[in-house]
Amino acid sequence: MNKIGIVIGLLFLQACAQKPYHGALEFSGKFPSRLTEVSGIDMAGDGSLWVLEDNGNKDKLYQISEMAQVVREFKVDNAKNRDWEDLAISKDGTFFIGDFGNNGNSRKDLIIYKVPATEFQKKQPKADKIRFHYPEQKKFPPKSKELHFDAEGFFHWEGHLYIFTKNRSRPYDGKTFIYRISDKAENQKAQLLGSLVLCKDQDHCSVTGADISKDGKTIVLIGYGRIYVLSDFSFPKLDEARVTTIDLAYETQIESVCFINDSTLLIADEQSKTKGRNLYKYLLK
Repeated sequence: MNKIGIVIGLLFLQACAQKPYHGALEFSGKFPSRLTEVSGIDMAGDGSLWVLEDNGNKDKLYQISEMAQVVREFKVDNAKNRDWEDLAISKDGTFFIGDFGNNGNSRKDLIIYKVPATEFQKKQPKADKIRFHYPEQKKFPPKSKELHFDAEGFFHWEGHLYIFTKNRSRPYDGKTFIYRISDKAENQKAQLLGSLVLCKDQDHCSVTGADISKDGKTIVLIGYGRIYVLSDFSFPKLDEARVTTIDLAYETQIESVCFINDSTLLIADEQSKTKGRNLYKYLLK
């Protein structure tokens, strides 16, 4: 082999040895092939990590390691995965499964499944149902300019569930509605608290996940390639929060986010062609 061939060979080997590019995200692990569509993630009070998948997948909760490997799994009784979009865990260990994916804005059966911590002593934990509706929605589906009633992100805080809608309006107006319901298992009318306009780029500004820090001082919303940090707010006036936008310099189908402490996030994306199905860390500045 001549010198030029040796140099080319060395450059090729060096390129192969380089770590994959993940922008500002720190790669933690790759989910197994059976978890291609992780849409919700949260951490329980004992430090265990849990995920779920969205539309068309199994009615299961999965405990995972910090390297994205499955530790154990539970099929949830009395629950059907029509479109599970996010997971929230309260301080007392109650799991809330957001079955409120509503791409066409035509659903009249929005549900949040509530699974008490004690149910996980059983082989199949049983869920109670929190049924709710958005009183502002009058038609199913509404006009294209009023497609505001899909949702993919929520969190639990002090007896309430806070839901951030995913905007699908045409033309896109950028609004994210903020709703609140009680965490009681009963039929409810969601209370509209206000709205935020994160930006007017539909590819990046539609909310696909949400969480609140353990100290209750920071809320994060996530979209494809961006994090939106809400601070300087008081409950329930979340629409008055200061919003800081973080560009991750890496765009995949990011669907879920959670705090593991007051300054560190875990972020998961779905499989999309050659990218995704990964678990990442991000340290808030």
